Amino acid sequence: MVSVDEVVFKLSKGFNQVFDDFHGMYLFGVCTDGKYHEDEDIELAAIFEIEDKSKREQIWPIIGKIETEMEVCIDLYPYTKESFEKDEEIYDEVMKNNIFYNKFGKRELTK
Repeated sequence: MVSVDEVVFKLSKGFNQVFDDFHGMYLFGVCTDGKYHEDEDIELAAIFEIEDKSKREQIWPIIGKIETEMEVCIDLYPYTKESFEKDEEIYDEVMKNNIFYNKFGKRELTK
C-alpha cells in the first residue's frame, strides 16, 4: 500500500519541474495519520507565490498522472500564503494538525 509521504514527494517533484514558485504543502483530513485510506481523498493545501487559472490548468494534469500511477485520489487546494490564511475553514482545519511538507516533499516540523 502506498504512503501519503510517497504521494506528496511525487507531487512535489512534479510541481518543482513546472513551477518556480512552489513553497510546499499542508496535509489535512483523514490521511493525517500518514496512511492512504481507500475511498478517501488525500487532502492537501499547496502554497505558491502566484495562484491563478493558468496555474490550476497546469496542476491538474500532474495530479491526474500521479492519481493514476499510484491508484490514489488527491484533493488539492492551490493557494498563495495570503489566500490560504484568508480561507478560514480550510486554514483552521489544516492548522489542527499543522503537517507541512517543504517544496522537496519532506515533512518539516512546524510550531
